[in-house]
Amino acid sequence: MLELMICSLFTLVPDYLYRRYAQGKRFGHELDLFTVWYELRWGITGCAILTISLITTVFFFHPTTTNVTSFFRTVTILSEKPGRVAEVYVRNGQMLQAGDKIFKLDDSVQQAAVKTAREQVEQVEASFTVAQADLEAAIGQVHQAEGALQQAQEEFDTRNALLQTNSPAANRREVERAENNVTQRQGGLEAAKANQKAVEANLNTLLPAQRDTAAAALEQAEAELAKTVVYASEDGILQQFALQPGDLINPVLRPAGILIPPGVGQHRFEAGFNQLAAPVIKTGMVGELSCATKAFSIIPMRVVAVSDFIPAGQFRPTDQLVDIQDRARSGTVGVFMEPLFEGGTDHIPRGSKCRATLYTNNHDRLENDPDLGTLQRIGLHVIDTVALVPAILIRSKTVRLPIEVLVLSGH
Repeated sequence: MLELMICSLFTLVPDYLYRRYAQGKRFGHELDLFTVWYELRWGITGCAILTISLITTVFFFHPTTTNVTSFFRTVTILSEKPGRVAEVYVRNGQMLQAGDKIFKLDDSVQQAAVKTAREQVEQVEASFTVAQADLEAAIGQVHQAEGALQQAQEEFDTRNALLQTNSPAANRREVERAENNVTQRQGGLEAAKANQKAVEANLNTLLPAQRDTAAAALEQAEAELAKTVVYASEDGILQQFALQPGDLINPVLRPAGILIPPGVGQHRFEAGFNQLAAPVIKTGMVGELSCATKAFSIIPMRVVAVSDFIPAGQFRPTDQLVDIQDRARSGTVGVFMEPLFEGGTDHIPRGSKCRATLYTNNHDRLENDPDLGTLQRIGLHVIDTVALVPAILIRSKTVRLPIEVLVLSGH
């Protein structure tokens, strides 16, 4: 309506004034319901063309959207394994700090596993004491075998020397018996040394490996026990939490609640503009924001980032080939905005539904580009000037919103 009224001042009104005062045609006589189109056809046609052109120019170079919000993050509270709740430490709506206990699952099975693993560690530690005693016994056997071998060797050497001198005190049978005794003692010594090596291998290799395995099993059991207590992963407000002792928790089917971290998403708004606005929207553009949660307020904003993708093109690999015609909805251009002045969005809750308008500004181009022609300069001035229209519209809608919601809607 505003655009139509403005355009009629330059088209329809001059045409009527010409017909009325230059040609002397009057309403009710030459101008009536049946002849007004013929008499004012040039003004009406020009008004329609100019109005359509103006509306197109306004909403192309100064795009507006009602799809604006500030997204925030939520953290799902889950246990790593299913179980039955044994104890609850917090209540719904409570502010939690990172590391605070939230709830505890029944840990009788995990406690038994920890006890078993700890006893296995103690058993392996006791085996070290036994193995050390076995090693000392094996060393003693080696010394005993060495002594017996030395004694048998000396006896053989003595008898063999007497036999070599043809002494009647020795005979060949006794020398052979002494030699066999040396061989037997040598085998006993080697067996004793082999037993010592086996005991040392058990003490230095096998038992440490068993101790490490038992320690690892104990750590795993303690880790499983620690998983029965669920902690807050970061600071946040606890919401949708109604857990009670005895409830069954399943990390796939039944979460315990959600945690809303503070500050995440604050002062940063994401807007979805029509794809026709993609050539116009640039980083650094200035705009205005209006939210229902802060009535009668217009907040200056600045574009800080523009997405280089359209969410409608997203797909997830499946066993069925994606058909483009199934994409019924055309996606929007994602634009990220932040307040132009610090503190401008302090009192706007995260997740608010808002309206935003961006304004194309050609001031720098008009000031710094000497190659612009006269028509180009006029066109750029017109584009900047018609920004007044969306500015008026967003203010009028901001003023009307509380009345429409609280009075006219009946809620």
